[in-house]
Amino acid sequence: MFHVRTVSALTRARADFHFKRLPSTRRLRSTVSSASTEQEDDVKTGGGGGGAPRSECPRQSGGSRGGERGAANEISVDFDQTQEAYKSKDSLELLRSLVVFKLCSYDFLVDKNKEIMDLGKKIMGQKGFDQFMKMTFYGQFVAGEDHRAIKPLIQKNQAFGVGSVLDYSVEEDISQEEAEQKEMDSCVSAAEKETIGKPEKKYKVHKQFGDRRGKVTGARTYFYADEAKCDQHMETFIKCIKASGGGSMDGFSAIKMTALGRPQFLLQFSEVLVKWRRFFIFLASQQGKDGMEALEQRLELTQLQVICIDMLDWNSLIDDRTRISDLLVVPNVELGELEPLLEKFTVEEEKQMKRMLQRIDVLAKHALENGVRLMVDAEQTYFQPAISRLTLEMQRIYNREKPVIFNTYQCYLKEAYDNVTMDVELSRREGWHFAAKLVRGAYMYQERERAQEIGYEDPINPDYESTNRMYHRCLDYVLDEIALNRNANVMVASHNEDTVKHTLMRMNELGLFPTENKVYFGQLLGMCDQISFPLGQAGFPVYKYVPYGPVNEVMPYLSRRAQENRGFMKGAQKERELLWKELKRRLSSGELLYRPVY
Repeated sequence: MFHVRTVSALTRARADFHFKRLPSTRRLRSTVSSASTEQEDDVKTGGGGGGAPRSECPRQSGGSRGGERGAANEISVDFDQTQEAYKSKDSLELLRSLVVFKLCSYDFLVDKNKEIMDLGKKIMGQKGFDQFMKMTFYGQFVAGEDHRAIKPLIQKNQAFGVGSVLDYSVEEDISQEEAEQKEMDSCVSAAEKETIGKPEKKYKVHKQFGDRRGKVTGARTYFYADEAKCDQHMETFIKCIKASGGGSMDGFSAIKMTALGRPQFLLQFSEVLVKWRRFFIFLASQQGKDGMEALEQRLELTQLQVICIDMLDWNSLIDDRTRISDLLVVPNVELGELEPLLEKFTVEEEKQMKRMLQRIDVLAKHALENGVRLMVDAEQTYFQPAISRLTLEMQRIYNREKPVIFNTYQCYLKEAYDNVTMDVELSRREGWHFAAKLVRGAYMYQERERAQEIGYEDPINPDYESTNRMYHRCLDYVLDEIALNRNANVMVASHNEDTVKHTLMRMNELGLFPTENKVYFGQLLGMCDQISFPLGQAGFPVYKYVPYGPVNEVMPYLSRRAQENRGFMKGAQKERELLWKELKRRLSSGELLYRPVY
């Protein structure tokens, strides 16, 4: 639920702040970001906290629990055993992998892939081209054209211990100019023309970066067209959820919030959340607690007079009687007032924001009914605060009994550890299941260029090594939390073998068994089979991200996948060596015609 307050007098360290209501007939609410929840609980309890302090449950690497349970039950996985790794593949599939990976390593082919594919269509015709793609790139990275066509592959993978995260990967194939125009139209509010303050640089749409596909290789991109299109996306996601529920036990389905509504709301809500976060950081600095990690910044506020405390649960938030614009208020320290982010919203904008939240809720309900976990993908940092906060609000409702809603944390962000630790702590205090997917991130080059060009702080860690450290730091924190109370869940979504080995080592140290289904592993379909299948056959919950959709409509996805694989495959010599090794083994042992049995 949202914690919403209007504060009349706030006294700290000899400094007084008087927050007044702005003249309005509406109830005035302020929305506090998840990063400030630790401070909220301390405010409510006079600084004592809403639950046991984290220090009462010390974190240990390989503590006594792990020592007692792990020694006799330690599980190791050999990622060099090609026979086990490629047990689910026939020899033609191995050969296809080798050819596709090799082609993806040639810069010329990758850079000109769209032109080459267009030429291929002219020469072979649409049907011939589609068949060729199914034999090569499409067949390697895409499961099939619809939820019925993908069932055989899902069932085969499941027979060899690998589950599925279904991901409908159709994108609009529009020009850069069309993408920029759509983004400008959908991210600028009519109210901004009469606003009392301009949006911050980061949370204002810029035409130069309007095409969000630029320099992004591993993620789908949706552009807002109209409400009917958003309804279509919702229906597609519902089909995906139902296919996940029918295709395998405890399946996953991935969604993107930018597919479900006008992105203007995500921009504006993100700006509100970030301004509230800064306000709490300011309060922490007034008490000499700046520079501390977010989780340790316990605010000791005295003489706090709360005029209005309004607790909005998720059901109230999606209720048509609630005005979303009432939530978009921020503290003005200089004036001592809570002021709206924008002066007013049009009736249609209110409806659009409400519909977006209602679509998200419909998907959460379908996931719960079908026994499917809903994976909310991460997006650009100017949308992400809102996406993360809305996901957290869903978790508060739907993750009470089991993990249904999963949030995604991009560990190339400087603030990743603070975000993870604050959300874990909140789930621990409130008694719901924390559920996360940890990734390194998909938008690095775009984010860096945008920050430099527009003039705000680069949100990305300075180098790959610092991102690796951040990833392992976040992962270790969640693994420790699982060991403490078995109420957290994490998907290690990584192709990095060292990261997977680190996770296995930590699980053994902490006595975390694969059968507990608390720690999952995830890789993309068609990549890193030498990691996925040995993990699955050793009993670990491992999942492939399974894209699907019609050949022609998945081409934008495949085009970017080729670009991503170029860098990946140049550095993935080991995978090609293992593929060759297995082909040679089959040839020498008379198993070249091997067919998987399941």
